[in-house]
Amino acid sequence: MDRRKHRRVPAQVQGFLLGNSHEIEAVTLDLSVGGAKFDCDIEVYPGKVIRVRLVIPGVEEPVSIEDARVQWVGEDTFGVSFQNVRPDELDELEQLIDEFEETEGSGHA
Repeated sequence: MDRRKHRRVPAQVQGFLLGNSHEIEAVTLDLSVGGAKFDCDIEVYPGKVIRVRLVIPGVEEPVSIEDARVQWVGEDTFGVSFQNVRPDELDELEQLIDEFEETEGSGHA
């Protein structure tokens, strides 16, 4: 059973993660307003809080989420849940997800 509260799309978005003392580039493998799955080799563990900046096409400033809590860790992937997202950042995420669903949905019968 899927316990997720938010719709999730397989969107690949460039991101930057700050978990230790330096920022590292990453790519989302899927995304929702409540969290994301990243492809990245940063050292994280469940419960660790990192900062996420997502580069949204057409948006001047990256969406910055100060509190992203690591939920699970795989070999080169991990999932985070977004905590305390500002309303304007939430709007940008929702718009990106809406646009992705519209684009994906338009090519299928």
